[in-house]
Amino acid sequence: MNPDPDADLVKAVASGDAAAMRAMVQKKLPRLLALASRMLGDAAEAEDVAQETFLRIWKQAGSWRQGRARFDTWAHRVALNLCYDALRKRRDVLVAEPPEQIDDAPLPDDGVVGREAESRRVERALQAIAPRQREAIILVYYQEMSNIEAAEVMQVSVDALESLLSRGRRALQAILKGEDDDE
Repeated sequence: MNPDPDADLVKAVASGDAAAMRAMVQKKLPRLLALASRMLGDAAEAEDVAQETFLRIWKQAGSWRQGRARFDTWAHRVALNLCYDALRKRRDVLVAEPPEQIDDAPLPDDGVVGREAESRRVERALQAIAPRQREAIILVYYQEMSNIEAAEVMQVSVDALESLLSRGRRALQAILKGEDDDE
């Protein structure tokens, strides 16, 4: 097994090195924030998840064991677990009044409608599919993990991951085609 590229940094974080933790945040924040944003569809919640992930890394870096799982896999799993916690809390909260709806339609002076509109459309569709399918798609297509790495993060077999990817792609296609038919 190849040595983990983050092993030295994790050891430094485990020893309480604040500079190493800053380096860890700088190195890992963009991917973990992107993962949480796509899983949750909410930037503020994603920031909370990223912050909590780094807090756990700071506190638990000493318990990570090289060879059991790559550090990157472990960090992604922590972030995904926190995303699922946030999604469960959403489901559990009973709201007395519906939340104020924010109009996310483009502003009249918004000249870049094409790609941004398509991107928002795909993000909405992504939020509408089953969470495990969304997780698989995000890890493979947005986080650019191999199927083997994504399966390890999700704690499933590669075959199960490929099944989730296939079902997720079909669900996305159906949602996006349905939107096209509505227009």
